[in-house]
Amino acid sequence: MYYARTCTSEFRQTPREILEKHGDVTQAIDVMFINRIPFIITMLHNIHFGTAKLLKDMKNTMLITSIEQVMQAYIAWGFKIKAILGDGQFQHIQQDIQQKVVILNICSANEHVPEIERYIRTLKECVCSIATILPFKEYPPRVIVEMVYNCVFWLNSFPHRDGIHDLLSPRTLFGTYVQVHEKHNDSMESRTSGTIALRPSGNEQGGHYFLSLHTGKRI
Repeated sequence: MYYARTCTSEFRQTPREILEKHGDVTQAIDVMFINRIPFIITMLHNIHFGTAKLLKDMKNTMLITSIEQVMQAYIAWGFKIKAILGDGQFQHIQQDIQQKVVILNICSANEHVPEIERYIRTLKECVCSIATILPFKEYPPRVIVEMVYNCVFWLNSFPHRDGIHDLLSPRTLFGTYVQVHEKHNDSMESRTSGTIALRPSGNEQGGHYFLSLHTGKRI
């Protein structure tokens, strides 16, 4: 799971004045598919902070666990979720979520939550833009997942025009071929391996995630 959270470096915690005015939040949720890969997408109203998490399956347990993990992250940052908005596909887990003392409001049949629908549309457009400029014809599922995470990172990294702060964002190269340092001994074997840069890890040291061209795994 990836929570792309960064504002400016001097803010280690959510500013108190933000929590006082906007600490009680409403969260919109939906499931997005790209190349049949499912993601649970969430966004906070007004704050316009988004998250994306890869779903291993569409079972109730997985959906509930994913939603709870995002809720716990928001709580850790000082926010209190007053309600969750979702469409009919979450009807079967409504009671389970509401046992967490959070109202899960399901919209009417054949309707959707407009805010999360627009966010998903923007997210898909960003992913398509990345796929268009990269010099590859096909993408492994892991790369598609990282495209989504990378887009969420950048959407969160700039202040939203309708957000609650003019300067603070709701939270840096993708697709570049690089050589990554590997563990080694005193032999003459290669000490680096070829990778594709995926996205920043978000830590203070400026670390990045990479896709190993030898193993196909993220490192």
